[in-house]
Amino acid sequence: MKLMYLLGGLMLAGYLEVGAADLTTGRLVAGMCQTCHGINGFAPIPIAPHIGGEPQSYIKNQLMAYKNSERDHEMMTIIATSLSIQQIEDVAAWYASHTATARLPSEVSEADAPSACISCHGVEGISLVEDAPNLAGEVNIYLATQLKAFRSGKRQHEIMTDIAAELSDDEIRDIANWYANTLLKIERPQ
Repeated sequence: MKLMYLLGGLMLAGYLEVGAADLTTGRLVAGMCQTCHGINGFAPIPIAPHIGGEPQSYIKNQLMAYKNSERDHEMMTIIATSLSIQQIEDVAAWYASHTATARLPSEVSEADAPSACISCHGVEGISLVEDAPNLAGEVNIYLATQLKAFRSGKRQHEIMTDIAAELSDDEIRDIANWYANTLLKIERPQ
């Protein structure tokens, strides 16, 4: 597969060859990720998102955004910058190879799901589109922080920036609480 590589806003001449993703290598690379995201993608710390079962393209795009300084995070920028494009492909494939499922608590009605979110993130918080992350079981403070970053423009996305711009603090809190209360399960590939 050939990828065009954007570095510092300039397109490098030509293409970089990237081989097929390798799950064994991806699991080794995930060793660097496990403290925050878990080896299987279930984050053991509340400030990190669960990434097991995320769409592979989503994981890859986020790592490339950190690598190219399109997103900024003290730890993620350092880690992504240290990874080759092949390692990014491999670790994205590793985490995407897991299966994420979610269900609503028994006392919650599907009809109360946040209507602005369900077409991409689903009622239970499992992504329905390649460019959207799973939100199921994330810590509400993490989700609220990300929505506020989109609303303020600190974080940019062609769809989320506009959606978040219209949300009040109360709506952000309600959305974050909705997805934080869904019950997430991540399973290893067989």
